Amino acid sequence: MSGGDLVLWVLLPYVSLTVFVMGHIWRYRHDQFGWTSRSTQLLEDRLLRWGNPLFHYGAFAAIGGHVLGILIPASLVQSIGISETAYHVISVSAGTVAWVAVIAGLLILAYRRVMVPRVRVTTTRVDVVTFGVLFVVIALGIWETFGINLLQGGYDYRATVAVWFRGIFTFQPHTSLMMSAPLIFQLHAVTAWFLFALWPFSRLVHAWSIPLTFLGRAQILYRSSVPTSGSRRAP
Repeated sequence: MSGGDLVLWVLLPYVSLTVFVMGHIWRYRHDQFGWTSRSTQLLEDRLLRWGNPLFHYGAFAAIGGHVLGILIPASLVQSIGISETAYHVISVSAGTVAWVAVIAGLLILAYRRVMVPRVRVTTTRVDVVTFGVLFVVIALGIWETFGINLLQGGYDYRATVAVWFRGIFTFQPHTSLMMSAPLIFQLHAVTAWFLFALWPFSRLVHAWSIPLTFLGRAQILYRSSVPTSGSRRAP
């Protein structure tokens, strides 16, 4: 194992996870008012209505696919009756729908950021970097789904990439597994770690702002500053 392999498949994951955790703690303690998506809905609504649901629902589906394919061992999936063939069909079909939705949503949101002047002026450098990294991660994921799993007959990443990834959390990362993986899977893993490190300092932190108290909170009352005819006093 070379020094570069050690950096990519051992050092980078642990540095990224450390920044991910500590960055969220720092952000929460020092920037709670910025712990939002900084919504620009009031500045432009038409494009947002299309891009936002496509991106978020596609991302949720993609994350679910990663949980099933990476975090859950293949033996456990097979034990509940899902064969390798069935898993491959589900992975390709569901993955295709998820990636199409997420890339379409991201393209709409990026177009909105660039072409709508009122939204463009609210865009920060971190937003630009976040969009760029997301594009790379998603493009590599699409390449894996279409180019490898669909057109080339597939690659058993659950026997290599998934085992290496789970080994990170048990402090036993099997670097040889990633060294033998196709280049596209290696690039996807590396860019994903950069995304994790960037996460705490971007708008992505709003993913953890689950509105648990939304349904039980008091309603907001709006009163006009202009008196209506019914509210005027008689002379």
